[in-house]
Amino acid sequence: MDNVHLVPEEEEDDLYTGYNDYNPTFDGEDLHNDEGFQQAVRTSHGRRPPMTAKYPGTAIGGRPIGTAYGSRMPVGTAMGRPMTGAVQDGAARPMTAVRAAGYSSSIARGSVFDPLGQSKGPAPPLETRNEDTPEEKIKILEKKVNDLIEESCLAHARGDLQLSLEKAKEAGRKERALVRQREQTGTADHINLDLTYSVLFNLANQYANNDMYTEALNTYQVIVKNKMFSNAGRLKVNMANIYFKQKNYTKAIKFYRMALDQISNAHNAMRIKIMQNIGVVFIHMGQYSDAITSFEYIMSENPNIKTGFNLILCYYAIGDRERMKKAFQKLICVPLGIDDDDKYIPPNDDPHANMVIEAIKNDKLHQMERERKALAEKYIMTSAKFIAPAIESSFAAGFDWCVDMVKGSQYVELANDLEINKAITYLRQRDFRQAVETLKMFEKKDSRVKSAAATNLSFLYFLEKDYDQADRYAELAMSADRYNPAALVNKGNTEFVKEDYEKAAEFYKEALHNDSSCTEALYNLGLTYKRLGRLEEALDCFLKLHAILRNSAQVMYQLANLYEMLEDPHQAIEWLMQLTSVTPTDAQVLAKLGDLYDNEGDKSQAFQYYYESYRYFPSNISVIEWLGAYYIDTQFCEKAIQYFERATLIQPTQVKWQLMVASCYRRSGNYQKALETYKDIHRKFPENVECLRFLVRLCTDMGLKEVQDYATKLKKVEKMKEIREQRVRSGRDSSARGRREGSAGSDSGQSNHGTSAKGERLSVKLKTLPGSNEPYEASTQQEIDASYVDPLGPQMQGPKTAARKRTEEDEFADEELGDDLLPE
Repeated sequence: MDNVHLVPEEEEDDLYTGYNDYNPTFDGEDLHNDEGFQQAVRTSHGRRPPMTAKYPGTAIGGRPIGTAYGSRMPVGTAMGRPMTGAVQDGAARPMTAVRAAGYSSSIARGSVFDPLGQSKGPAPPLETRNEDTPEEKIKILEKKVNDLIEESCLAHARGDLQLSLEKAKEAGRKERALVRQREQTGTADHINLDLTYSVLFNLANQYANNDMYTEALNTYQVIVKNKMFSNAGRLKVNMANIYFKQKNYTKAIKFYRMALDQISNAHNAMRIKIMQNIGVVFIHMGQYSDAITSFEYIMSENPNIKTGFNLILCYYAIGDRERMKKAFQKLICVPLGIDDDDKYIPPNDDPHANMVIEAIKNDKLHQMERERKALAEKYIMTSAKFIAPAIESSFAAGFDWCVDMVKGSQYVELANDLEINKAITYLRQRDFRQAVETLKMFEKKDSRVKSAAATNLSFLYFLEKDYDQADRYAELAMSADRYNPAALVNKGNTEFVKEDYEKAAEFYKEALHNDSSCTEALYNLGLTYKRLGRLEEALDCFLKLHAILRNSAQVMYQLANLYEMLEDPHQAIEWLMQLTSVTPTDAQVLAKLGDLYDNEGDKSQAFQYYYESYRYFPSNISVIEWLGAYYIDTQFCEKAIQYFERATLIQPTQVKWQLMVASCYRRSGNYQKALETYKDIHRKFPENVECLRFLVRLCTDMGLKEVQDYATKLKKVEKMKEIREQRVRSGRDSSARGRREGSAGSDSGQSNHGTSAKGERLSVKLKTLPGSNEPYEASTQQEIDASYVDPLGPQMQGPKTAARKRTEEDEFADEELGDDLLPE
């Protein structure tokens, strides 16, 4: 206490004393004249070790207490600056509570400035978490459950439904283990109900996605019956959806209404959707009055396009004309909630606005607006088409009423489309005159409608084989809209018919340039290259088309036919095999496969496909003949008889098949049946030489008395045959002589010409019969009667014969049918 000095009471404490005192220590103007300072700078005088205190720096003890006033003895420096931290008797400066940042009185000599303590090295590692504690185990298990739910959802998004269900089941098992663990540790009050709800809800969803409806309903019941889950009643909508998929409409209605009761009026959008579902279920049940009640409520509260369309369907089902009209008027007045397209038109004077409009022109929002508008137009067009015949006495009057209503709505541009659909309806009713008159009304309309109408007119005249008018209207459609691919395709078709294939190919290429997805132009271009003999380019066209139309039977057949023409039978067989997976009952394709395998020498495979072709179409003469010849080659003549008998039924005027039947009986050793068959043939064809020869041979072998009669008849027939052949030869010689001399009269020329023609027809007819020494069973493909036409006709044939060429052209015209008519 000796060093403590108290302030005398009589002195007054002036708070503002000392502010004007000048301390010479802070005077830095004469430092270069201060010898002590200069010596400290030049030598180590200024780095002397600090003075240490004589007493330990403890909080309590014999250390003197220093104060801010009184007992300090200033020690002079070179400039008389008082030394801080010194007290009387050489004691160290007392410890204070606050120390200057970054400085320490005990810093070792030579140490660096390190206020953040970075020189001490990295911080020690954190203490490892002990995962053996129950709480840590529970946290890890909860994380695993959450991860499994997320993996299940991701698998469902990828389309892997089985994996998503397995992950959902595993998450359920883990969650139950988590609940048991909490109960064992006595923390059952902290069970995560949200996690339990997520697990059960995801599991029920995955059951429903995998069509396991019973398990899904049981899981939803677990959630709904648990009172601890808030708003679980909404899941009854999901349960109703499952009952709807199971076609249990009564229970679906019940659960929809239960969900409707548990949803407050604040969630009006949800209630509207549930009522829409109820209306749809009533439609499936045939209760149109109840469905109308639901849809009318929705149209009064929050109208939308789908509900308006369903309401029209219900009125149409009950046949209420007036309410159909009112519902159609409501439908075209439903607001779509989208902006006009004018905002996407860029102004010319503002480059910044132009950039913004270019950025939003094809963004997701604009795409959604376009889709919504297209859907509304589709529903309006469909509604107009099926109510038009019902609301008026004739469908034309009904269309006119719908057109008038549409013209006064926001869908003005649909009026012209309705008029074109009116023309298409005339086409479906085979009223071509009215269709043409309706389409001709558009010749003075705007370019888009004019082009569409002219395209349909060109298509109509093309079907009627009036190629001049088809070409005229195709030109008109192209002049109205040069970028109309359907008009270019029609123009190419007219050039194709004129056999100007190069020009047709140019129009098809232009159509593809304007619309790369125009499959009709690509198909016809392939046919054009095929006619030009540019098979590789045709193959390229059809391969591109196959990439677009993966299951098109026509494209696959054309590819097979091109590979056959390129002498690659293995690729042709491969494409025909793919074709059979698309059309497994096409008899012509199966017969073509049999023909290719037969050419390759694989008789067993050829027989399999020929037999399948016969099963689906037992009237194909070529297939019947091949099967009969196959059984004869394999020495099963009895089985060949049924095929030749079938051929006899198809071509009863052809003696060839009846002779084949008799020959099969003779080869199999049934001579009596063969004799009866030959006799029957002789009654039908008494002048047939081959039948008489075999009758003579059989009667001779069997020792019958009729042999002499048949021998006499045979001689007469052979003599008549020689006379006919002599007349044919003489007629040919005389006609040739008359042409050389040029002096034959017109009458004799006509007579000779007629004789020649008759002789030629006779010779053709005789060529269809086998020679006298030929076995009948060795008949070839060329022996088929050329006048026979397949009743069904080949569906997809290559241009090998006249019939095949005709079929390909018919197929060509049919291909254009889907493109030239405007889409609905």
